[in-house]
Amino acid sequence: MVISSKSDYGWDSMLKKEPWFQQDGATCHTARATIDLLKDTFGDRLISRFGTVNWPPRSCDLTPLDYFLWDYVKSLVYADKPQTLDHLEDNIRRVIADIRPQMLEKVIENWTS
Repeated sequence: MVISSKSDYGWDSMLKKEPWFQQDGATCHTARATIDLLKDTFGDRLISRFGTVNWPPRSCDLTPLDYFLWDYVKSLVYADKPQTLDHLEDNIRRVIADIRPQMLEKVIENWTS
């Protein structure tokens, strides 16, 4: 999915909370335009092969994203078998928007215990 501006996908409201952005640093995720957008958006809060906090490609380190979030999102996004790109994008936006901070806090709590 391509994010063309900071206003795409509700970033404006999210950025007011000063979140960190993490990517795995795989070469397919590190096009110059992508890294420039992420640095402009997140500043020092970028965890990436080209961010202020280095995250190597194909790292063996697991995160809650790896062991929970992606499978959770995928299972809900594809539950109704979207047949068009618009339907798929709508599902992705809906599923991501429905994730509550309490769920993520519980995932992190379980991961660290």
